[in-house]
Amino acid sequence: MTKKKSIFSEEFTGLRLDKPAAYAAGPWAVKKTLDHLLSEMGPVRAFKAINAMNKVDGFDCPGCAWPDPDDKRSVLGEYCENGAKALAEEATLSTVGADFFGKHSIAEMRSWSDYKIGKSGRLTQPMVIRSGESHYQPIAWTEAFTMIADKLRSLEDPNEAIFYTSGRSSNEAAYIYSLLARRLGTNNLPDCSNMCHESSGVALSRSVGIGKGSVTLDDLDQAEVIVIMGQNPGTNHPRMLTALQNAKEKGAKVITINPLEEAGLKRFRNPQRVTDMLGQGTMITDVYLKVKINEDVALLKAIQKELLSDDQYIDQEFIRDKTDGFDAIMADLAGYERSDLLERSGVSQESFDAAMTILKPAKRIIVCWAMGLTQHKNGIDNIFECVNLLLMKGAIGKPGAGTCPVRGHSNVQGDRTVGINHKMSQNQREAIESVYGFLPPAEQGFDVVESIVAMHEQRAKLFMSLGGNFITAASDTYYTVDAMESCDLTVHVSTKLNRTHLHPGKVGLILPTLGRSELDQQQGQTQYITVENSMGKVQPSKGKLTPISDQLLSEPVIIARLGEACFGAKDHIPWQQYERDYGAIRSDLSKVVSGFADYNERTANGKEFYLPNNARVGDFSKLPGGRAQFTVCDLPNHGLQDGEFLLTTIRSHDQFNTTIYGLDDRYRGIYGERRIVMINPDDMERLGLKAQDKIRLESTYDGVVRQVENFLAVPYDIPEGNLASYFPETNPLIPIHEYARDSQTPISKSVRVRVYGM
Repeated sequence: MTKKKSIFSEEFTGLRLDKPAAYAAGPWAVKKTLDHLLSEMGPVRAFKAINAMNKVDGFDCPGCAWPDPDDKRSVLGEYCENGAKALAEEATLSTVGADFFGKHSIAEMRSWSDYKIGKSGRLTQPMVIRSGESHYQPIAWTEAFTMIADKLRSLEDPNEAIFYTSGRSSNEAAYIYSLLARRLGTNNLPDCSNMCHESSGVALSRSVGIGKGSVTLDDLDQAEVIVIMGQNPGTNHPRMLTALQNAKEKGAKVITINPLEEAGLKRFRNPQRVTDMLGQGTMITDVYLKVKINEDVALLKAIQKELLSDDQYIDQEFIRDKTDGFDAIMADLAGYERSDLLERSGVSQESFDAAMTILKPAKRIIVCWAMGLTQHKNGIDNIFECVNLLLMKGAIGKPGAGTCPVRGHSNVQGDRTVGINHKMSQNQREAIESVYGFLPPAEQGFDVVESIVAMHEQRAKLFMSLGGNFITAASDTYYTVDAMESCDLTVHVSTKLNRTHLHPGKVGLILPTLGRSELDQQQGQTQYITVENSMGKVQPSKGKLTPISDQLLSEPVIIARLGEACFGAKDHIPWQQYERDYGAIRSDLSKVVSGFADYNERTANGKEFYLPNNARVGDFSKLPGGRAQFTVCDLPNHGLQDGEFLLTTIRSHDQFNTTIYGLDDRYRGIYGERRIVMINPDDMERLGLKAQDKIRLESTYDGVVRQVENFLAVPYDIPEGNLASYFPETNPLIPIHEYARDSQTPISKSVRVRVYGM
């Protein structure tokens, strides 16, 4: 094993342990929200911004994709603690310009923690670093565009260019970004979906005919049972707790399936209710099923097998008229003993029986999930089994029932809808040819994993990123670093400094862009952008704050100017018009992407609309035989050897994706430190470890040993044989070639590791 120098700071920052919280939100969340807003923005800027976020004619939260209510928005504020933190990070008054880069070399900044890098501030001007240089230097916008265009034109093959997109980008930016790549001649359009919900999209497309969830926010109010799997809404999408509280008050029951008990799924004290702030709030979970990591298939099979014990518990008419494959499901389940499935899942008989008492009579069921289900080798099977349960109950295509994958980033679903996809349908190709007069390539492009491998093998020479922190988001960190540094040119369109900027190609560009909260004016006209939330609603977003620098350009303008630099003002695509007027982008988008008719009219003056969703209305006509598909799935094979554990990587409460807001995970009682590993106390005893002992983790795949060290052992209520630790610090353990079958989503939630003392 060759040990590589860590790209993450390995200094300990002062671990303090406390009991996990008994509830989420409440007075302490209000204090933390105010602290972040005021410390980063000051009172005037903070008040102006927070009162416009998620409001009609305001701007969409730059955090998660949880939807806003259709009817009315909260007077006190339609945001949560972590949404406020996301806003504070974006709208901070701290800045990073030429003086900063002149003072700090990339070698120095590489030694910083991700927290310190992120806290440096907003990028304010274009910067460049060339081979052999130690510091970024200022560069004019025109020179930067010429440099990129020259490199793109010099490529021997357009597939040597990669165009990555994060979930923060708008529909308008994502659409013309995809046009730019396809005009060049490539479908190399990897995006953050490849790393999170790709498994959901693949499984849902095959089983119900659309790669999105089928429910709206109103459906939660009508559900009898809400099943929450593999997610932690109290940290990752806290506004979901308000929806769950409302559903509970209308009579819904909640079943939670997760290896860790999370505070937000225990009890919620709504900061906008005086009774909650003074009292106990609302108990969220009725029955908690403590499943072992990635044993959800075993548990779901046990549930289905129990439902089949009596015909009254399944919807035979729906199964007969609307589905295909049920006989194969019954034959498969007949081969298992329920007791064996339960033992494998780790769920007790008592809690299972309590859950079945709720599920058996229910007809309106919603299953919600996040990356705790998708980031496994069998991630697609996990989703198939969720759909199997819903189909068995006839709980899809009617009010109060259906699928609910909860997306992580604010427009990750919209980016995919409007064209960010490494796979392209013939209908899309023909629509673009009809509107623009050129036919995009038919060849499938690279997804995230394939892009990293191509860069590593020097088959890709240029990497451009529209937002995101690619190196720390991807798996196999050191392999990814080597891949990025092998490029001839790397280009990052960003609001803030991040670790990926510190590992450029032979030439590296940073192009600073407007934040979502900032006013966007082109030729004196205020522009708005649009996004799609996790439940398929398209809504406008209009920034209100004065931009932090007069050298910032919006994402649509950056892409349009690059398009013109590459192809000229008289190109098939009207780049200059798109730069001046985002309405022109929406007008053409509506001709290419179905569901967006009258796009400008339907989003003017704060208006919103839902995109068509066949599963929502029970239409499965696009599937074989016009029927929803049951799918037979195998139990996962983790291949654990003696002494190996299964590690899941998670976020702390002071974190959103790769952005670190602080060093406290207060809902889990872990303060002041990120380099920790949660271990069952009995496992710690067997390993001879005590709380806060220093350890290292090793993963071995295909004979290659990967390791991270200088972590601290934390006793925690987690199933035996399972571990949990924060990403991105543990991403180096995840092999680049280990991913979900068919979706190629990295196995970030089930990594085989060994634990060693240091």
